[in-house]
Formats: sequence, C-alpha cells, structure tokens
Amino acid sequence: MHKILKSNKSLRDVVIDVAEIADYLWNAGWAERNAGNITVRVDDYIQREVRELKNYPVFNLKEPYPELNDSYFLVTGTGKRMRDLACDPLNNAALIKLISGGSQYTIICRAPKYTCDFKPTSELPTHLAIHRLINDRGSDERVVVHTHPDELIALTHIRELNNEKKLNSILFGMHPETILVIPKGVGIVQYETPGTQKIADKTIEKFQKYAVVIWEKHGCFAIGREVLDTFDLIDVIVKSARIFFRVKSIGYNPEGLTEHQLLDLAEAFASK
Repeated sequence: MHKILKSNKSLRDVVIDVAEIADYLWNAGWAERNAGNITVRVDDYIQREVRELKNYPVFNLKEPYPELNDSYFLVTGTGKRMRDLACDPLNNAALIKLISGGSQYTIICRAPKYTCDFKPTSELPTHLAIHRLINDRGSDERVVVHTHPDELIALTHIRELNNEKKLNSILFGMHPETILVIPKGVGIVQYETPGTQKIADKTIEKFQKYAVVIWEKHGCFAIGREVLDTFDLIDVIVKSARIFFRVKSIGYNPEGLTEHQLLDLAEAFASK
C-alpha cells in the first residue's frame, strides 16, 4: 500500500485522518486493547493502475454484498490496536476490494506475490452491511466508526435509561450542541453477540433513521461523510453523557434543557 499512497494524495489524506481518529479514540479511553474499528469507502480515490492489479490474496465472505462488488475500502485490522494504528497506519489497516459479485474480497498488500497475514476487523459483516445501506439509499456517507465510549456504555447499564426515548431525552437535555449535531438522536440495539449477522441486521434497521447507533453494554457505531466529522458525532453525545454523570456524581439530578429551550434551539438554527 506504500506505493499506492505515494502517488495518491487524496487517499493518503484519508489514511492520515484515520490515524488521527485512532489517536483520539485511544487517548479518550474508548479503544481498550484491540477494541474499535474503522472502514472508509474509497472508490473515488483509487487510481487506474491500482484497479488493474491482480494476484492478491482472496478471501470468502459469509454473506455476499453484490451492491458493493468492485468497491474499495480502507479497513482496520482484527487484533490491531488503535494506539498502533495511530502511529503506523500502513501496518494496521489495509485496502480491500470486493470481487466475485461481492462474495469475496482481495487484500491489496505491498506486492501481489506477498502472502498477507492481515485480516480485516471481525466486525466487517456489520461494516459492509452499513455500507450497503448507504449505497442503496444513494447518500454520500462513506465512513463507519465503531468504538467503546465509557459513558455511553454506562448509560445502557441503567435499566430505566436503556430505551431510545429516555436516552435521547437525557442526551439532548445536557448540552445544546447535541440536538444541533444529531437532531434525530441515537438508536439503541439491545444486546446481541458482536460480530454476528443478527447484530448487523439490527444495526442496519436502526441506521435507517439514525446516524449514531449504540450497542447495549458494548459501544457505538457512527456513519458520516468524512472521518473527522464522523468522530465528532460520537464526541458530542459522549460530552452530554459525561455532563449527566458529573451532575449525578455530586448528588444532584440534572435539570436538563427544557422542551421550550430545545424548540428555541431548533428554530434558531433551522436555516443555518
């Protein structure tokens, strides 16, 4: 991938952004050990000489994604740590291309004859299902980020808060930025085994409406157009959750923004 990036500034910039976000996730404490994963669809940045490369390692997918056939993705690796991705993105992420009608993928490595020991994130089925949804609705999102923010996970451990209506009420109420950045709020997927098709399907259902989806007792997913903007979606709602817990920690119940104040915010920024 080094040679590919050398002559491709646009793709190189994406890799730099992914490394920057990996650093944020690690330093925020949202990426313990090898937790978290990122994919970016990069079709627009792949040059002709790369498209013509052949003889790379080929791997089967458990489910085909015909809508994504011939698509390229920058993918973080399974077992890779965000702190290492931040320092050395080229050895902790790779380009993959979906082939054979979307039933297989090939890993674009340093050289065609190289037997690559890199494997994409174990959450690849969920990521590809999300990218398929994005493709089907024709939107311009191309980034999927999965991470483990403490405060969001903690909220789902509180039984009376573990529903979308109550959780969004708290997140909107803690800080004005939240409703401005994610006006539709967040979705919640009740606990399922990670890495399975079942949790992928439930996540897709929630992404029909929301740009951020929280997995109960696990973490969250966010989708966006740019890498940094996608991180911002998570950062904003974590800020709200943090305010909630800080007020609770000093023995008070947070008052929160009133419904009237939230409506005023929505009206004030509707045309901006």
